[in-house]
Amino acid sequence: MDFKVALVGFGEAGQSLATAAKWQDQATAFDKKTLGDRFVAGAKLADYAAAGIIDSLTSDEAVSSSLVILSLVTADQALSAAEEAARSIRDGAFYLDGNSVAPQTKAAAAQMIERAGAHYVDMAIMAPVVASGLSVPILVSGALALQAQAALRNLGFDRVDVAGNEVGRASSIKMIRSVIVKGIEALTAECVTAAERAGVLAEVLASLDASSAPATWAERADYNLDRMMVHGLRRAAEMEEVVKTLDALGTGAAMTRGTVERQRAIGSLGTGRPPTGLEAKLSALADAEKVEAA
Repeated sequence: MDFKVALVGFGEAGQSLATAAKWQDQATAFDKKTLGDRFVAGAKLADYAAAGIIDSLTSDEAVSSSLVILSLVTADQALSAAEEAARSIRDGAFYLDGNSVAPQTKAAAAQMIERAGAHYVDMAIMAPVVASGLSVPILVSGALALQAQAALRNLGFDRVDVAGNEVGRASSIKMIRSVIVKGIEALTAECVTAAERAGVLAEVLASLDASSAPATWAERADYNLDRMMVHGLRRAAEMEEVVKTLDALGTGAAMTRGTVERQRAIGSLGTGRPPTGLEAKLSALADAEKVEAA
């Protein structure tokens, strides 16, 4: 039986998309959890039924049933999913790899899929699918990114942009963006747990609210690099005292230790008065690092 789309991996993302799109009998899915014990398998089969999706017993069965495959597994399973798909994927099929993995991992998966005669597309899902459904922002890159964009739009996705013709470009954008997105989450946890333990949570949050911030991330990055290039060594010393504070509270200081290292590394480059503009600052830092490495 042919399907409009096959989903490899049917976790939160796959379920949310299938439900939002109302693919029902137009889609099939395979998830490794159906091969687990009967309780885990039963729960996953119930997920298929709730979304109206026809389940496949194996990855081969799912992949061979459609010319459009969405790979939505966990990061540690991305390569093995591509390897399994390469065994049975049709010639000319599109394998849209939406997994959150490094560009190098995407490149390795692409080799497997393309050796099998199919088309590999790097797909980066740029926001939680649960909240957005088919309006989730997506980036695609690869030799046939434009065709992949059209295929996704045909499936109902309405916010698909082409990031370039190189596999790895879309994932680079997502991975590097996560330095900020997930990093802020981790910093937030490190900050508020310590503040709560110290009994100063309300005061810390009020102080943060009172702090002004530039309007755009380009402005923020420019300002932050300026401060680090001028005061990095002094700030590293200050942050070492923050590490002592958090260690004494016993709430953990992993992110703050990283801040000490990064502040000291940039502050010690001796770049002098920072130039104006983000790109000029980045260039100055790169030149200073080359001198230091020589």
